[in-house]
Amino acid sequence: MFRPSWTRLIPFSAGALLAVALTGCSMLDRAEDATAKTGTAPTGGASGTAGPRPIELLQKVGADGSVRTLLVKPDGSWDCRDCAGDGVNSTGRLTPEQTQRLQRMATDPQLAKETDQARAYKLSCIDTLTSTLLIPPGLTITQQDCPGEERPPVAGEILLLLTQATPAEVKG
Repeated sequence: MFRPSWTRLIPFSAGALLAVALTGCSMLDRAEDATAKTGTAPTGGASGTAGPRPIELLQKVGADGSVRTLLVKPDGSWDCRDCAGDGVNSTGRLTPEQTQRLQRMATDPQLAKETDQARAYKLSCIDTLTSTLLIPPGLTITQQDCPGEERPPVAGEILLLLTQATPAEVKG
């Protein structure tokens, strides 16, 4: 028999895996569309695309919490769905300086070393805030608000910038 804590972790893990898989497929489709239109694959940047890119932040507290989403477009405008876990949706815009900083960090070569796959990341805490950054064309970086868990340096700075400039939260 599973301990109660594991029974809550399994549905959350399945949900996170589904979100990552669907996002990866969506990003792969966009890359294939670009290749079909231009005849060449996108190049440049740490994660394989040239120019500004959208950044998505998915957050969830525990297995039973709702998924909170923040999408920051390349121009710095953002759309937040239940960002603070209070059911409120909001929109806004980063300052030009914040937008430049975010885009610079999103192309940092270090991010490739901070992905869930590169770190062999596994969820380690239950009933905490789990934050997943999705950066095209396929970088997925997850971190939890767990005591003692080290934050990936660049992804941690991206999360900090997003939580300071929007209603998204850095802690659950």
